[in-house]
Amino acid sequence: MEQPSPSGGSEELSESEESVYSGLEDSGSDSESSGNEEEQEEEEEEEEDEEEAPGSPSTLQTQAQGKRKALEDDSPLEGKQDLVVHDEYKEDSSDEEDIRNTVGNIPMEWYQDFPHIGYDLDGKKIYKPLRSKDELDLFLEKMENPEYWRTVQDPQTGADVRLSEEQLALVQRLQRGHFGDVAFDPYEPSVDFFTHEVRIHPVTNRPADKRSFIPSLVEKEKVSKLVHAIKMGWIQPRKPREGAPTFYDLWAHEDPNAVLGRHRMHVPAPKAPLPGHAESYNPPPEFLLSPEEELAWQQQDPSERRLPFLPRRFPSLRAVPAYPRFIHERFERCLDLYLCPRQRKMRVNVDPEDLIPKLPRPRDLQPFPTTQALIYRGHSSLVRTISVSPSGQWLVSGSDDGTVRFWEVSSGRCLRTLPVGSVVKSVAWNPNPSICLVAVAVDEQVLLVNAGLGDRLLVSGTDQLLEAWEAPQEERPQPVRWEPAGAEERARGVRLRVQHGKSVMQVTWHGKGDYWASVVRSPGGRQVLIHQSSRRWSQAPFRRSPGLVQCVRFHPLRPHFLVASQRSVRIYNLLRQELTKKLQSNCQWISSMAVHPGGDNVICGSYDSKLAWFDLDLSTRPYRLLRHHGRAVRSVAFHRRYPLFASGSDDGSVIVCHGMVYNDLLQNALLVPLKVLKGHAPTLDLGVLDVAFHPQQPWIFSAGADGTVRLYT
Repeated sequence: MEQPSPSGGSEELSESEESVYSGLEDSGSDSESSGNEEEQEEEEEEEEDEEEAPGSPSTLQTQAQGKRKALEDDSPLEGKQDLVVHDEYKEDSSDEEDIRNTVGNIPMEWYQDFPHIGYDLDGKKIYKPLRSKDELDLFLEKMENPEYWRTVQDPQTGADVRLSEEQLALVQRLQRGHFGDVAFDPYEPSVDFFTHEVRIHPVTNRPADKRSFIPSLVEKEKVSKLVHAIKMGWIQPRKPREGAPTFYDLWAHEDPNAVLGRHRMHVPAPKAPLPGHAESYNPPPEFLLSPEEELAWQQQDPSERRLPFLPRRFPSLRAVPAYPRFIHERFERCLDLYLCPRQRKMRVNVDPEDLIPKLPRPRDLQPFPTTQALIYRGHSSLVRTISVSPSGQWLVSGSDDGTVRFWEVSSGRCLRTLPVGSVVKSVAWNPNPSICLVAVAVDEQVLLVNAGLGDRLLVSGTDQLLEAWEAPQEERPQPVRWEPAGAEERARGVRLRVQHGKSVMQVTWHGKGDYWASVVRSPGGRQVLIHQSSRRWSQAPFRRSPGLVQCVRFHPLRPHFLVASQRSVRIYNLLRQELTKKLQSNCQWISSMAVHPGGDNVICGSYDSKLAWFDLDLSTRPYRLLRHHGRAVRSVAFHRRYPLFASGSDDGSVIVCHGMVYNDLLQNALLVPLKVLKGHAPTLDLGVLDVAFHPQQPWIFSAGADGTVRLYT
């Protein structure tokens, strides 16, 4: 068979006609043609296939058959047809890929920007079919062409291919998840080639190899090399891989041996309380509430209820309704987990004994009062106030029974009783030993009383001092009225009456004995008044009140005046007439105040059972806040000679403490509680109302609400 020349064909045909798929150029034409036109096109295509170009597969197959025929004609094996090599692909009916395009297995997207789509076997370009349709043409074809839904584009050639019925059935089966082969049965019974029963005879009677029961020398050598490498450390054994989950439960590992359990700051989740008998659907009768208890439960505040629900009884578990508080309880549980502290405060491992300061033993700090020595009885009501004479020989006490009593300290004998007709709020003995004068605050007046005890020259000298006053020529306005006592009052010892116009709460003397101050319960600015006995002159030092004044004290050494309000203590300089310092007590309500004889320390008692020690050189805040008493502290006092201070409280006790103040400014004061003195019986919720130290001895006097005065030595 004569082979046509490819070059001759290419000369006669144009470049566009050379394309093997020139017949496919019209395959994308409009689908408006009828069925007859389609048949005509198929006939034309068949005719074109007969006259195919030289590079087509059918032409190549014809050429191969011609060569094979020529070989058979010229072969010396003519007549021996069985020895001739047959074409093994001649009868092959398997589905082959379209081998007209020889570009190979490459992405066809590479040819998007080129007019051709590949090359044929002769290396000629295979041009794409003409695509001149716009979106409107595609839409019309989709609407009018009944075969549009089964037409796909071949990515290898770019031509539109209509799927056959078999191909459609295959696609539908694959979409439904079935097997592609229709004849395949996935549920056919399996053939049991080997039975599970043990047979006598083997499946094969082939004798076992010798190597199956003799150890392999090659494997032995490999194992010995591996063992040597492991011994030398060249090969590290693989550690087992821990299958760590990608997420973990924060509260799951509460075991102390777990990773989170060993973490120092790990806080386990708070456990939900386990249900009790009351939460059963059929609780015992004693857990059910009566109608009265149920009504009381409903009227209670939710935070005060013993149970957050009402126990109910149901005949069976099927009759139990949905729990109405389920979401509420879940929300509270989430709050418990969310608000659980994430960090645990580390406790320092310290011996508790090391935290207690090393204080000296009380036995080494003697002398101080330890036992009750005397009881001064005579008052019929509570004793509000006491004061000791500068010599320490006499004691004066004021009571709610309207009397002032003078006692002899050593014997406990009442020497004089002065009836004043009303409640005695405060008494103060003049600290000057050359003057025998006592100030007594009764209602709206202050009585200056000559006690008439002791040396007669001292008593007469006091009267002469008070009578030496001469009235000024011009009367100056004063906040109080000085009135001399009448004959009857002078016989009882009263020398002067100072009318204040308001209720007087406290009187206190200056250290030199001429000046004294009084506190008046008045809401205005004249709550504090300062008086001079020798000149019978009074003045109000403050224009504006610093609050509700509780008590006042003169400084023992400097011209300072201390005023205690409810929460603070103000220190004024009387010479400069200015505020020097303001002490913050950190207490709710100051009740009493005392100044150290050295002048640099102040103690304040408060109704919230605190005692504040102030170091004026250190800070305006308390140096030490003592909470020794269980109830309100009514009175505090310093000893003039010994390093002692005491406090009396409504709990009926007097606590004596050691308070050593050093001259070295770098050394803080030493405060040591020494003794709790008990003896007073609390009456009307009141205990010890006043305390006072003996001026020379380490003794202390206490006045109680039980109507007695007690001496502790």
